[in-house]
Amino acid sequence: MSGEILLQAEGLKKYYPVGSNLFERKKRYVKAVDEVDLTIRRGETLGLVGESGCGKSTLGKSILRLIEPTEGRIIFNGQNILELSLPQMREMRKQMQIVFQDPYSSLNPRMTVFETVRSPLDAFGIGTRKEREKKVMDLIEYVGLSRQQMHRYPHEFSGGQRQRMIIARALILEPSFIVCDEPVSALDVSIRSQVLNLMQDIQKERGLTYLFISHDLSVIKHISDQVAVMYLGRIVEWASRKQIFSNPQHPYTQALMSAIPIPDTEVKRKRIVLTGDVPSPLNPPAGCCFHTRCPSARKQCKEEVPLLRETEPGHRVACHLCGGKQEGGTL
Repeated sequence: MSGEILLQAEGLKKYYPVGSNLFERKKRYVKAVDEVDLTIRRGETLGLVGESGCGKSTLGKSILRLIEPTEGRIIFNGQNILELSLPQMREMRKQMQIVFQDPYSSLNPRMTVFETVRSPLDAFGIGTRKEREKKVMDLIEYVGLSRQQMHRYPHEFSGGQRQRMIIARALILEPSFIVCDEPVSALDVSIRSQVLNLMQDIQKERGLTYLFISHDLSVIKHISDQVAVMYLGRIVEWASRKQIFSNPQHPYTQALMSAIPIPDTEVKRKRIVLTGDVPSPLNPPAGCCFHTRCPSARKQCKEEVPLLRETEPGHRVACHLCGGKQEGGTL
């Protein structure tokens, strides 16, 4: 990887306390995010993939401090944002935005397109009234909507059009970093490529950096530069898009890849079917978090937590079965 580091998370944790009874002396926690290190370079897209419930969205929201992390550091533009006061963090939000999964529930049904996109400018008191109006109208057209639609309400639009509204709202403050939390999963397949291409065009023109969260590997392959695979609150594999899709090394990543449909009836791929259910983050297994479902697990996997090891340049895997030099620290 090359380029300036924009965002770096170190030892990030998000634990949720759960109710205990009189017979329990020790508090219990749901470990939604557990010791995550990640690095995102300016102008790149990090694709974060994993099963539902693995902690992807919690990680994204923790990075933006929409929910407060339990422990760790988040360095954005050289500054630890977890040390910022609320007024300072409010100013930082101009540079850090989010596009949510559901393009309807994340919009106010009583606000028009124009009011929705303008609202961040109003909140921060940016520009005069005429300057705001011009900026909103230009941006609405930029994301593929027309000026004639400005005074309509969210229920009058399709899912793809609503997602364009949300993208416009995220862009209006001219941020440098956007968390995209499953932004196309609620859209029809025919619309997904249009929205993804729009996001890529915006990234190239504005130099944006994305953390793109998805459970859809085809989407991750289309948009990502780097890919991180998450399981039960931990990063288990990290590599470039090419390395991940041509040579997946962690058993969990291999199982995910084997489930991707191939549009050729003559090409057959051996499907890896994982047995058992995903363990509860309330009581994660000791050692490797994946050993309860791994077909190749051995004694060491049940006792020792594997750290990310570099198995080839730029490719790191948290697995005792994969060779390589073990590394602590960040990616």
